[in-house]
Amino acid sequence: MNALYVHEEATVNQIVDTIPEPPTPMAVRRMLHILEEKGYVKRRPEGREMVYRPLVAKSRAGLSALKSVLDTFFGGSMDDALAAHFGEKGKLSAKQMDALRQRIEQARKEGK
Repeated sequence: MNALYVHEEATVNQIVDTIPEPPTPMAVRRMLHILEEKGYVKRRPEGREMVYRPLVAKSRAGLSALKSVLDTFFGGSMDDALAAHFGEKGKLSAKQMDALRQRIEQARKEGK
């Protein structure tokens, strides 16, 4: 999906060229087919090739992926995920702590 967001529209070969250590074109084609079935991408013919484009905004796709990771690895717990991240990464800078506090406070105000 990231390769599609970079290009906005791309063929299988363009996607393969964008991915570091890419899978085979056939594997990319299969993944695009699955993403199309799920409603994440749309394809259209252009000459002998298919051109794919994302149907879901990058921010929405990112939230969906984050939810999936949280559910799969942390039982849906954001605080467990953050604790694991901070434990792995080390201490936060004062600037990062302030930014995190501001986001938490904003979420409280918005009732999230």
